[in-house]
Amino acid sequence: MLFEIFSVHHGCLSSAWHQPPPMSQTSLDDSSFKEHGFKVTVRSGGHDFEGLSYISNVPFVLIDLANLRKINVDIEDNTAWVQAGATLGELYYRIAEKSPVHGFPAGACPTVAVGGHISGGGFGAMVRKYGVAADYVLDARLVNANGEVLNRETMGRDLFWAIRGGGVASFGVLLAWKIKLVYVPPVVTISLVTRTLEQGATELVHKWQSVASRKVPRELAINLHIGVVDKNHSAAKGGLLGRTIQATFQFFFLGPAEKLVQVMQNEFPELGVKKQDCIEDSWVKSHINFLGFPVGTPVDILLNRTSFPKATFKAKSDFVNKPIPKIGLEGIWNMLLKEERPELIIATWGGKVKHISEHKIAFPHRGRNMYLIGYVSNWDEKNEFTTSERHISWIRELYDYMTPYVSKSPRTAFLNYRDLDLGKITINNTMASPDFHSQLLTRLHVVFFSPDDKATSKALSPRVRSVNPYKSNERDLLDERHQTKKLL
Repeated sequence: MLFEIFSVHHGCLSSAWHQPPPMSQTSLDDSSFKEHGFKVTVRSGGHDFEGLSYISNVPFVLIDLANLRKINVDIEDNTAWVQAGATLGELYYRIAEKSPVHGFPAGACPTVAVGGHISGGGFGAMVRKYGVAADYVLDARLVNANGEVLNRETMGRDLFWAIRGGGVASFGVLLAWKIKLVYVPPVVTISLVTRTLEQGATELVHKWQSVASRKVPRELAINLHIGVVDKNHSAAKGGLLGRTIQATFQFFFLGPAEKLVQVMQNEFPELGVKKQDCIEDSWVKSHINFLGFPVGTPVDILLNRTSFPKATFKAKSDFVNKPIPKIGLEGIWNMLLKEERPELIIATWGGKVKHISEHKIAFPHRGRNMYLIGYVSNWDEKNEFTTSERHISWIRELYDYMTPYVSKSPRTAFLNYRDLDLGKITINNTMASPDFHSQLLTRLHVVFFSPDDKATSKALSPRVRSVNPYKSNERDLLDERHQTKKLL
């Protein structure tokens, strides 16, 4: 773990590194930083969608947890201690070293660190079978603002509740999680099936909405990736002529290919999934195959913390709890065809995650939700600011278009897909994104206090001031976003 102190001069950053003592001796009392006017920010993996874990508009101290990456797997106890800077790939690799039939229900991207991932809920291809990653946290090590290292018992019930799904950055520096491992079968099957508009993608996506979340067994996740390609099926970057929509159906099944094919023949025969379309492998290797690496790629690629190139993008998210009609899908396709490199990343919900109480941890996205949809606009980093504004304007237009088709009262979003358009707060006169669920009015309730202890909110409220009060209707929310634009 490193402290990096940044100062801001004419839009540029300068820094100095400070190496603290070992974790067992670490004290992160931030009073000395505050005395000198530094904001404190924490980075475990650096995957914050808005970059708030490593940038600021004021001088700040970056606490970098990248070297806190030890993992201790106890197969006999079905548990593991994993430090905040360890990546999902490292965690999966270390679990597989000990057992071929143990796993953990977290995300697919191997370079994401567990610190922030789990604190925001953390979901992956086993969300329908087991729920989210935060559902399987047994204990934690957290440093508070006074420099005290707390565990589950000493931090108290309410704080332990809040850091599992509500984001940890508001409450302290997460050092490590103790997690419960889950059973995975010896054979896992993945498959990718692509269809364009000319191949009936609209009809297939429309039916997918009901099949994926409600009709197939919990062992099966059918996620969707929707993008724009030219009509020769290569990725399209510009121009409207010769472009079309391509939907990729991503199958992740905890079982053999033969059974997956049988399920699909019964529930979704229109996709025509065949055994030759499938790859059977172990749970840990399935992550490599799922990411598109060639079959036979060594498992130790999961230990590579830089296996993906950096990207410039803007993302937003929604939860959907009823099928979008075909006319709505066609409108989405028209919106996508206006943009150069858009993506929709859609994760099916239902199953186990649906049946866990929304009050068990600070992750309320249960119940009626059918799927989570992430909107992404990608562009080249070398482009100028005006180009970036054009792409950001497009994704905001798409987000507004989706209003009739997504969750309402409140409109919800996924915390780990951070989106500053939803609002900012001021803590000690410093602008920051609220580390809450973007549930607007209810999100303050969800994170600041548990259902059993509303008194906690009174203790917190004097230290937190909203830039604008959270509003309860769509017109006010649009006004809020327009005001937020000026701050970006």
